[in-house]
Amino acid sequence: MPRGSGAAPPRIRPGLPAGDACCGGPALLPRHAGRRPLLLCAALASPLRAGTAEASGSYAPLPRPLELRQVPGSEVYYTLGHPGVPAADNMGHTSNAGFVVTEEGVIVFDALGTPSLGWALLQKIREVTPRPVRYVVISHYHADHIYGLQAFRDHTDAVVVAQRKGLDYTAAGSLDDEAAEERLAQRRQALAPWVDGETRIVLPGFAFQLAAEIRLGGKRLQLLYAGPAHSMSDTMMLVQPDGVLFAGDIVQNGRIPFMASAVVNSRNWLRGLDQVASLAPRFTIPGHGQPSADPEAAIAFTRDYILHLRRAMGRAVAEWQDFDTAYAGTDWSGYDHMPAFAASNRGNAYRVFLEMEQEAFGQRQG
Repeated sequence: MPRGSGAAPPRIRPGLPAGDACCGGPALLPRHAGRRPLLLCAALASPLRAGTAEASGSYAPLPRPLELRQVPGSEVYYTLGHPGVPAADNMGHTSNAGFVVTEEGVIVFDALGTPSLGWALLQKIREVTPRPVRYVVISHYHADHIYGLQAFRDHTDAVVVAQRKGLDYTAAGSLDDEAAEERLAQRRQALAPWVDGETRIVLPGFAFQLAAEIRLGGKRLQLLYAGPAHSMSDTMMLVQPDGVLFAGDIVQNGRIPFMASAVVNSRNWLRGLDQVASLAPRFTIPGHGQPSADPEAAIAFTRDYILHLRRAMGRAVAEWQDFDTAYAGTDWSGYDHMPAFAASNRGNAYRVFLEMEQEAFGQRQG
């Protein structure tokens, strides 16, 4: 039996066939009308790899420690990344991550962008509690959120949980998100020594389709699919009864989001932001940027930026302008001072320009 798993078998909520769950391997959950989300329990666990050591010798040391913060009044903790793009000067630590402590174990949300950062996060968890890490929920399969999974795979029994599109991340010819091998090669150059030849990609051990729920130690963690928006596998995690939302990259507060991907869907992204508001969380932790106790304030920056892109590029398409003319004629003064503007804004605008062309073409065809 997996270490720390207990004697009870996996439980499935009423209304779902038992075949939708598995232990130690991917489970694809078809969502049908009237069915409830998949329920995970503490009995699901994946075996620790034989021969793993508790030493950190396989991970290059970080020049600066992670800073851990606690949500007021909750056993929920988080660390904030640098607002820029991954680079040596920020150790590749540009995304946020966190964890929830329960009586039966710990649930982690995102694993950060290098194995060294993942190991540092695991050490922070162990400073807070001796309880085992049971699950690592991944917001989406982009490098800055997943390379730290290697440390959790090497040193815990945790089950990695993600939306089913995460299973496609390393698939040959996959066009879902960033090209996994090319991205890894780039990060081995940009983030050495923290990403190196020993760095490997860890895929989900458990996948869901539209929704799932983890019940552990008196907490209910609702996993909600919000994509395709920023990526194909966008996932949010609502911690109840605390009312804390880990929003993933659906919310990026005070930082220009990355949108220059063929899978980005800005219309769905806006719907995802509406979903955040409808959940009315007490505290929202974005994928990048500062957290907020006001859900409307948390989503305002991302929503306003996406709407600005859609309006500007939509107007250009309606006036039959080419992209260069459209970009040069757009007022960027509200954003050109923000982190990641130089790296991301032009590519974002071009992606939305193509989206608006497609939407306009569909309307003309209709």
